[in-house]
Amino acid sequence: MNDNFDKCLALVLKSEGGFVNNPADPGGMTNLGVTKAVWEEWVGHQVDEKAMRALTPADVAPMYKAKYWMACYAPQLKTGVDYCLFDAAVNMGPGRAVKLLQEAISCVPDGMIGPRTMQLLDQKKAEDIVEAFSQRKTSFYEGLKTFPVFGKGWLKRVEEVKQNALKMIGESNGN
Repeated sequence: MNDNFDKCLALVLKSEGGFVNNPADPGGMTNLGVTKAVWEEWVGHQVDEKAMRALTPADVAPMYKAKYWMACYAPQLKTGVDYCLFDAAVNMGPGRAVKLLQEAISCVPDGMIGPRTMQLLDQKKAEDIVEAFSQRKTSFYEGLKTFPVFGKGWLKRVEEVKQNALKMIGESNGN
């Protein structure tokens, strides 16, 4: 079991940035990568723009850990793969992120990390998983109708996540 949550969260928050409310974004009002709808679900009541703007990393960390990190079994994954999957889960939801990972390792994509998925993950090098997963994410984003608006940023993020993950793998291997 790894303990990379804090490091991975810091990287995700850097990618997500601060407050935005782009009318072209189906997620609507967002801060630190957390949409208003997701935050309202987490806190159990409606929030206004002032509350959304006031979110801090300490506020959102427990939500990120429960809804995304733990939901995609990141603590059981290899260093680097955990970060890639967590970042994708934040951006597209845990179920879809897990399916893309499963496709990347030639597993039936059911959106659940079970014994077969873990077996296939264990058989592959982390670097190879990161490369294949990054390719799957790129193809997924290219198929979205909002790609013309957000595609450049998504593809930049895929590359940054891949490079950060490969660096994490190298560091964990003592390189």
